Amino acid sequence: MNWPRSFSRRPTLVRRQTSFDANATIEELREQIQQFWVGFGPQIKGVDVQPVLISAIRGEWVVPESAAGRRVILYFHGGGFIAGSPETHRPLVSRLAHAASARALVPQYRLSPEFPFPAALRDAADAYRWLLTQGITPNNIIFAGDGSGGGLAMATLLALRNAGLPLPAATIAFSPWADMTLSGWSMLKNRPTDDAVSWELLATCARHYLKGASPADPFASPIYGDFRGLPPMMIHAGSLEVLRDDASRIGERAAAANVNVNVEVYEGMPHLFQGLPELSESKVSITRAAAFIKARTPEVMMRRAAQ
Repeated sequence: MNWPRSFSRRPTLVRRQTSFDANATIEELREQIQQFWVGFGPQIKGVDVQPVLISAIRGEWVVPESAAGRRVILYFHGGGFIAGSPETHRPLVSRLAHAASARALVPQYRLSPEFPFPAALRDAADAYRWLLTQGITPNNIIFAGDGSGGGLAMATLLALRNAGLPLPAATIAFSPWADMTLSGWSMLKNRPTDDAVSWELLATCARHYLKGASPADPFASPIYGDFRGLPPMMIHAGSLEVLRDDASRIGERAAAANVNVNVEVYEGMPHLFQGLPELSESKVSITRAAAFIKARTPEVMMRRAAQ
């Protein structure tokens, strides 16, 4: 177990969100969240994007020229369960897939409030089962996600384990949202420093997603789940974000269950700083995540070396 690890950097003001409007419609909320991803930059060169039908939902393959063997990242995009798509996260996923020499499958899981909990969880589990039907073995699959997608990756692990299905090789989460009760101390402490996410925005997203379900349900808030038997995890977060404690508490839960976990908190960094390609911290985080992916899929590496 490696937890926690802090990267000290000079605090950097990166972006500023618009004020939250409690009376905003779902369309207006989606537009506000959409603006957050504009700064992700362009898709890197040498990456092919292929649309795909994953069971009953659409998605896309992100395939860099560096992709090796059958290594696959199953990536769950963020957006508070009310927004986001494979397209919004394509630049970030492309950089991660390229660095990890892996293909990435990004499903467009159903969004709330049109499709509340547990629709996203079912779609995520179905995407994993679909991968298995394509001949991809679990030890060649890595779960990854950001924000709500990071929490969804954890919840999907719990559901798959409870169903007795073989689990993927490992999981990576960037700034995961894993507690819909919003009880982490950083929700208050970091309120003045988080320029991307607020308690009010998360509470609104949770209301749309849960539609009356308990916010402490482990399949909605995996921080309340039993982590025994889950695969190794790498968690990255920024010290300035309100979700910082979700990352550290996942580390605590995983460590208590004897799961190999590495939590890294980057000092002075905001929510999902990995999406900002010009930041040195972003490059460090992506590079370390890619090294983790390669280390957890050694069979693929050995086959490539033998060619």
